[in-house]
Amino acid sequence: MSGSYRTARRLSINCPRQYLDKTATVSYGSTMPVPARTAALAAIHPIQVVTRRTGLSADVIRVWEKRYGVVTPVRSAGGRRLYSDADIERLRLLAHATLSGGTIGRLAALSPEALAALIAPADASTGAVTGIDAARPAHEAVRRPSPVPGGTAMTAARDHLDTSLAAITRFDGVALDLLLRRAAIALSAEAFLDALVVPLTERIAAHVRDGTLRPAHRHLAHAVLRRVLDHVTTTATPPLPSRDVVVTTPSGQGQELGALLAAAAAAADGWRVTYMGPGLPAEDIVETVERIGARALVLSLGAAPGDRVIPRELRRLRALLPGDVAVLLEGAGAEVHRSVTAEIRAAAPRDLAEMREQLRALADGSDDVPTSDGTAAAAAPGRGRGRR
Repeated sequence: MSGSYRTARRLSINCPRQYLDKTATVSYGSTMPVPARTAALAAIHPIQVVTRRTGLSADVIRVWEKRYGVVTPVRSAGGRRLYSDADIERLRLLAHATLSGGTIGRLAALSPEALAALIAPADASTGAVTGIDAARPAHEAVRRPSPVPGGTAMTAARDHLDTSLAAITRFDGVALDLLLRRAAIALSAEAFLDALVVPLTERIAAHVRDGTLRPAHRHLAHAVLRRVLDHVTTTATPPLPSRDVVVTTPSGQGQELGALLAAAAAAADGWRVTYMGPGLPAEDIVETVERIGARALVLSLGAAPGDRVIPRELRRLRALLPGDVAVLLEGAGAEVHRSVTAEIRAAAPRDLAEMREQLRALADGSDDVPTSDGTAAAAAPGRGRGRR
């Protein structure tokens, strides 16, 4: 372990600290020089910051701490774990090194310098984003061409699919979380979502139907997928004003995996996503759209042929929404309710690829959204834009 890392750990361990309102406040004795006091204050972070900057889930970080002692966070007065900048950099290097095939059991003993040297050759050959860019949020990092051609990316996605299914079969949620987060870093957004996550959900459903997996396996997998997709959406969504899209499901629709997939795809394509969760009444959806001035609304619909709530909610939404807001309906329910879809002039993308095309058409300034049958769905005439 390097001297700088040991110094940072001693500094963070020996300093009294307090943790209030998710922001660390460190108190020092009057004998500590002001520069050292300032440096230590900047080096204390809650685990939410660590997960955002490393791409690792909180569960994975805890396992690595307990089993391998990769970092030793200090504790606040309330018992919360706090991490230094050196801790975060070490975790980031470890996460990156595992992508090259190293095992955490072997990597855990290496110093940050050794880890950096280990991953440097791989970075040079693949053009991966490292160093300062890797610590930045996804929308700020320098964008380089993907080092993996399409065919190879699909092969890599299939490999991730097989290992993810194996983790689900073992009922190993921690391993599944780590595998999916590795894949989200290693693959392009389209390959991760279209070639890994979508087929994974389909395979899980098929295995539950044929009895190979139990419903409990599906619940575990969906819980992990929700966390990972939410992380992908959060890190990809630009924080500054941009073209806005609201993603949710209407009243009576509690399954949100399709909505999370749509949110992640839109965020990766440059939209600022406001994800509202499942089962929102029409009035709440419209208020959200108006308050942020969204250009588009994406609704995820499950298949329920006899459901009378969905048609009513869709008609109410279209009547209340500003006339220039485009509506996209994703999921099996859009086909089930295709007559209402046509009535409210909504687009019904068949898959994520088509949804991207439709959102890109909107981003380019089109008032009409191309649909799979060659026609165009347009925002319906209606009320003017509400308050922003």
